[in-house]
Formats: sequence, structure tokens, C-alpha cells
Amino acid sequence: MTLTGPILQFLGCQGGVWGLSLMIVCDATDPQPALRLNVPAELVNGASGPVPGLDATAWRFDIAVRQTAMPQRIGYRLAGRSHSFQVPALGATPSMAYVSCNGFSDARTRKTMKDANALWARMGRLHDQQERVDGIPAGPLELLLMGGDQIYSDDIWATVPELRAWTEVEWFTRTHMPLSDSLRAALQTRFAGFYLERWNQPETAALLASVPSVMMWDDHDIIDGWGSHPCELHGSPVFQGLFEVARSAFELFQRQMLGAPPPATLNAQTAHNSAYRFGSTGLLVLDLRSERRPRSETTDAAGRRTVLADQVMSPASWSAVYAWLDAQLAAGDLRHLLVMSSIPVMHPSFEQLETMLGALPAIEELEDDLRDHWTSHPHQAERLRLVRRLLDASARGLRVTVLSGDVHVAAIGVIESDRSDLSPEARSLTQLTSSGVTHPPPAGVARYFLEEACKQTETLEPGLTGQMVEFPTARRRLIGCRNFMTLQADAPGGANRLWANWWAEGVDHPYTKVVLPVG
Repeated sequence: MTLTGPILQFLGCQGGVWGLSLMIVCDATDPQPALRLNVPAELVNGASGPVPGLDATAWRFDIAVRQTAMPQRIGYRLAGRSHSFQVPALGATPSMAYVSCNGFSDARTRKTMKDANALWARMGRLHDQQERVDGIPAGPLELLLMGGDQIYSDDIWATVPELRAWTEVEWFTRTHMPLSDSLRAALQTRFAGFYLERWNQPETAALLASVPSVMMWDDHDIIDGWGSHPCELHGSPVFQGLFEVARSAFELFQRQMLGAPPPATLNAQTAHNSAYRFGSTGLLVLDLRSERRPRSETTDAAGRRTVLADQVMSPASWSAVYAWLDAQLAAGDLRHLLVMSSIPVMHPSFEQLETMLGALPAIEELEDDLRDHWTSHPHQAERLRLVRRLLDASARGLRVTVLSGDVHVAAIGVIESDRSDLSPEARSLTQLTSSGVTHPPPAGVARYFLEEACKQTETLEPGLTGQMVEFPTARRRLIGCRNFMTLQADAPGGANRLWANWWAEGVDHPYTKVVLPVG
């Protein structure tokens, strides 16, 4: 019996070959499922392995498709069901969708949500070309970018009894208590259950089986605020054991790791930072959770003191990211770079909101997230280094656009230097935020004050400012309803623009932003 799948994953494009993997999870007693591919798709590899927490086997099939001058529709049949996906034309930028926040942080909200998968259903209609904008189809989609919080693990504190009991233990004992085998097993079962629940939603499952995905996790794929908790708690055996369980589930269900990491994973780092190329567009995917930690101090038996600073990504990860970026700049054939950052690089800081809101209850649901953001004081220096490197790439003719989520609103942010020797595109960095595809927006009073905070200009350092800007097709800076985004390139021979459309719940036409190439 099939427990979940098939799920398509994008592996990268090399030498005109579009690489995919396809995963399905079945009962452990079932034989290997039969896969039938339509030409020109070829099966190039396969792997299988157990699913922690379930009596099940995960089967992965690696597929290669030689691209041609025109898009190709590839059919396949697996476990008795037929599906298809589209491969873009050789050298073309694929038609993409971007989503984040695919779940609920509050079980009560989930119960009262009238149509939890309404945005997934609309995306499916766009993909099937059943919905058009001014007569122009937005689909079929060729790549699905999932930018974090693909699941919400928040209910583990209530649904795993041994973990709930651990939270009630006195602080010192709690932070030194080992992770028991029974708790590890319970967590493995619960995390596997999260993925089966989310991946088996009919509207979501249809897209996962027909659009190859690139996924990167964020905190709710582990626990809310992972990496920003007090250092004693972060380093405790139970917290670290919980992280290992969440990471194992993420690697299986989101990255399909049955053996080595996917081929797009960057070298010389142990996190999941990845990069892809298609045509004149690049996609850089940052892993902002695997190595995140709070500041800590330790003293050994000899009295020697060690201080570890707050960290979002390790030096090894940053070096790998910048080495890949430098190689693309040296090649000189990249026009657009999309950078997936699960948390926004540009967003109102908590300090601004705290001043405005004071003790109003509306701030409570935002506080944890905003203290976890790039704009939080401990992360600002690391953010500034990232921004400077991306602006350097812009100055060399590469149009850099950050794709982000997490904040449960749609928004546009711009970071700009005051260099007068460059065009506006060459001295600016644009951020497109889309969130959430399932999670509801903040309460109305919080959205009001967020909109007010968005009117403020942030000085990152002298000569470098950031601000939230109005949507070109709306006189506001935030779209406070559930949404997802599509990204489409100009047709061949066009101006090499990217068209970003936000599809918002209850709104007939999308909000649109055109991303121009440098020069």
C-alpha cells in the first residue's frame, strides 16, 4: 500500500539534461513499485531505505530527460497511477511557483479554517491552465520552490506525552536529561506522521506528483524558533536529539536522501546549501537552520573560557556559497540570480514593532518570529556580509532577487546602496516575500502596525538603506492574506525580465512585480 507519493524533486540541469528524482513510500512488506516512463525520460539510478518511525520503505528513482528546443510533456506511471510533468526548453528559465508556511502553528486555527488548501487548489488550476490572467496562462509549472515550514511540528509538545512530561521538569535536570530511546522512537513516528499528513492533502499531492520541487526547511520543520532558544536549552540532549530526528525526516521527505545528498548540494560544507543553473538564471538555496545557534559560554576544568557567537550559517557554509557565486560571476553567462532565504533579509525589526505596539496582545504571535529574523540584533552583522556580497554581484551585472517567506504576508523589500556610478538595478537588491500558502495571516491589528512599520527606512550602515515598498498594482506594502507566488521569464527573444505574480486568497487578479535585468 502506498503511504505517500509520488513526489518529484529537481536534481539540476547539466549539459542539457534535466535531472529529477521521484520518491514513493510504501508498506515495508510491499515489493518494489513498478515505474514506467514515457520517452525521452530515462531511469538512471534507484535507491531505497527504511522510514524512521514507520514500518515502511522509501523508494527513489532518478530520472534524466534530454532537453530539446521546445518544452516536453513527460508521462509516467507508478504504483498503478499515471502522472506527468513538463520539462522546459533547452536554455530556458522554467516557469516556477514559490510557497512557504504550509501548515498551522495553532490546532484551533486549523479546525476553524474553512478551506485549508484553497491556494494549493488554485495553483493546481494554474498549472493545468484552467485559470488564466487576461487570457494568458500561468502554467504549466515546471519547478516548485518550497521555502520553509513545509510542516508545522508545533503540536509535539502536546501530543508526545514523554516530551510534555520533560517540559515540566526543573530547569537544570531538564537541560541535562538524556534523550531516551522511547522518546526518540515517539518523535520519529510523529515527524513521519507530519509529512504523511501534509504530503497526502489531495491538492498538494497532485502538484508534488507533477511539478519537481526544490525544498529548504525552516524552524517549524524542526520546532518553532530553532536556533534562537537559550543556549542551555539549545544544547541540551533532548533538544539536540529532537533536532536529529527532525533533520532525518527532512532529509528523507524533503531532500529524498537515501544515501548521498542531492547533486546540487554545495561542496566543502556539511549543511544543505544548494545551487542550480537553468539558462541564464541561477538558484541559490540557503540552509538557515542546520547550523543556527545562540551565543554560548563554557568554562573547562582548567578555567579556560570559550565563547561561541550567535550564528546563522557556519564559515564553511558561507565559503561554499561565495565560491559558487564567484564561479558564476567569472563565467559571465548569468543574468538573474534567485536566492532562497527562508527568513526575510529585509523586514520591519521587532524593535520597531515593540515601540509601536507596546504590550498589545497582537504582538505575541509575531515576537518569536521577529526575534528569530535577520533583522534581530545578533544576526545583523552576518546579514550585512550577505547583503554586501549580493550587492557586489549586482554591481557586476547580475540581477539578484531574494525569495523569502515565514512572515505570513506578501511583501516587497529593497536594499539599496548610494553608489552614484551604477544604475538603480546594479546597486539594489530586491526581496519578494510570499507567505503563507496554508497558514493564515496575522490578526488585523498586527497587520495594521506592520504596515506602519513598513513605512520606516532602515539604515544597515552608512550608504546602505533598506525599505519595504508598495506593490506596483496596490497602494500598500503588505498583502495580508494567504498567498503564493509564480515566477515566469520573458519569452525567448524578450527583454530577459522575470514576472513575479502573487496569487492572493479572495483576489481575482494577481499582484505583479517585474524584475528587470541589470542594464
